[in-house]
Amino acid sequence: MNKYSFLDDYSEGCHPSILEALSKTNLVQQTAYGEDEYSIEAKGLIKQQLGNQDSSIFFVAGGTLANIIIMSSCLRSHEAVIAPSSGHIVVRETGAIEATGHKIITVPPANGKLTPDSIQQALNANAHFPHMAKPRLVYISNSTEMGTLYTKSEMVALSKICKANNLLLLLDGARLGAALSAEKNDLTLKDIAELTDVFWIGGTKAGALFGEAIIINNPTLTDDFSFHIKQRGALLSKGRLLGIQFVELFKDGLYFEATKFANEMAQKFSLGILECGFKLSAETETNQIFPVLPNSIIESLQGKFDFYVWEKIDDSHSVIRLVTSWATDEKQIDLFILHIKKVL
Repeated sequence: MNKYSFLDDYSEGCHPSILEALSKTNLVQQTAYGEDEYSIEAKGLIKQQLGNQDSSIFFVAGGTLANIIIMSSCLRSHEAVIAPSSGHIVVRETGAIEATGHKIITVPPANGKLTPDSIQQALNANAHFPHMAKPRLVYISNSTEMGTLYTKSEMVALSKICKANNLLLLLDGARLGAALSAEKNDLTLKDIAELTDVFWIGGTKAGALFGEAIIINNPTLTDDFSFHIKQRGALLSKGRLLGIQFVELFKDGLYFEATKFANEMAQKFSLGILECGFKLSAETETNQIFPVLPNSIIESLQGKFDFYVWEKIDDSHSVIRLVTSWATDEKQIDLFILHIKKVL
């Protein structure tokens, strides 16, 4: 029996319009290594969203690659990263950043997010120079690992403390589309470009087959960046594949349309679980849902659906994580909720 998956937002291949574009352009010869006409067009479309023609844009295949390349290129060997203890680079990237020789200084998150106070605490606790690694870069993600959002005022505050302390600000945008398409969001890509030194736009979790777009807003970080991409094995000879996908995502608003649908499905999911009488461990702001359920119900649901058991609460309850996507079958959400009602 095939179980329906709510494990992640990349269980399917890609949005049909992207697949069609890849097929239509399949036999068109192009220059290699990202110098193709599609990649050039995609960069132009993204720059329109940023409102800044001076930003530098680079395409890579995946998010871990993006984080590794960015941090290893802009940090010296004695410099460290400040990150929330729940951050993706801390708990989901197999020590990839540490493997490049950089210490990660973790701080407790507030609802998945960093705050100016937590950054200042990290600075205060890591200031015995030259005996301690020097904090140089702040890592955040939007949406966070808990699916929560940074507001514009929160981003302004983070940007301010980073500038005051000569810290670079990096925003991991694996689910940036979900964040920007959220009902409560008050940020734009233009805002993010103005408030960060570097960020990346995730295509993989927004309907692409694969691919992320690194946006460098601080011109001091662009020197030789393409060398770092090549050295890390991330410069695709068939870079056209990335360019074509980002053209499709941004030429007519597909990026926002697809991620908005994922958020809408998550809201439906949340409402159904609340109506069953169960709580959520975090407010559903984007496309990740974190219900707290009895273990007996979780075990029953696992017979029909795939999802992560995220965190143990006590001997009889756990938090699970459900993720919706651009391709989520709404009927499967109905069946999930119906199954809960049947076993109550």
